[in-house]
Amino acid sequence: MLKTLKDLFDSFTGDSPDSSPRAREHALQLATAVLLVEVMRADPAIEAAERTAVLAALKAKFALADDESDRLLEVAEQSAKDAYDYHRFTNSINASFTHEEKVRVIESMWQVAYADGHLDSHENHLISKVASLLHVTHREYIAAKLRAKC
Repeated sequence: MLKTLKDLFDSFTGDSPDSSPRAREHALQLATAVLLVEVMRADPAIEAAERTAVLAALKAKFALADDESDRLLEVAEQSAKDAYDYHRFTNSINASFTHEEKVRVIESMWQVAYADGHLDSHENHLISKVASLLHVTHREYIAAKLRAKC
């Protein structure tokens, strides 16, 4: 378990030069987590419900244990603070996820945005931008939004 978390952290910081399947999976987990954290951070008032929605999305997507998802969220929050754009994260997702998985990421982002009961304009803009970077059509973007709102 601790080795897995260390591998996860190393893949985020670039300390692991190999490109093993495990390292690629960890990088993909981080990319997804950072995008979800960015939605949480886009709202000036970060609510516990948003944090819970991020953790739920990560657990559902990657079948992580509670401690793994908590650690991933910690690393994602730090990575989000240090990131200057989304391309590094969206490129990783574009290279590895199917189109349906990308749409589900957008839906998860909407779920985080709606978790606190209101949609901030910054959240809306961010999700729109990421959807474009992930090559999700406007129709799919809106459908994901409607599914998440229910």
